[in-house]
Amino acid sequence: MKVIETALPGVLIIEPRVFGDSRGFFLENYRADRYREVGIDLPFVQDNHSRSQKGVLRGLHFQRKRPQGKLVRVSRGTVFDVTVDINPHSPTCGKFVSVQLSDDNHRQVWIPPGYAHGFCVLSDVADFEYKCTAYYDPNDEGGIIWNDADLGIQWPIADPILSHKDTLLPPLKDLRQASS
Repeated sequence: MKVIETALPGVLIIEPRVFGDSRGFFLENYRADRYREVGIDLPFVQDNHSRSQKGVLRGLHFQRKRPQGKLVRVSRGTVFDVTVDINPHSPTCGKFVSVQLSDDNHRQVWIPPGYAHGFCVLSDVADFEYKCTAYYDPNDEGGIIWNDADLGIQWPIADPILSHKDTLLPPLKDLRQASS
């Protein structure tokens, strides 16, 4: 597998080896020893799968007290995936990394605990799958508004389909002020 370091500490883009022929393909989505060799050594406790239609934007989400590390991938379709550093003590706080994930490129992203994450769907439908290092807790969830002007994320859609909850999320600067 090929591992690509990003501008955010610990955030990795992973390109697994794909073995294909006229019948289709085979790849390993996860193998503990190989991922441990590249620094992904936290135990995964929960696997999630979401299906969304074109134009849906989910995020930017995180958990406050029990942050989740996530290994994300797309098994069907194409998404624009975004990871944001929200650690107020980090020199890259407020910076983000974006990458296109699809069932064609088979890329994965490792997002260590402590980052916000979101994605928007570019294909007619997308199946988004991710492994988590902590259990989801609805009482612990937080988020940042998707179009925070200070972040400057250039989302590839202008008018996304959002959950009501995601329309109410604050900008990052409000989270910074609340933590100081």
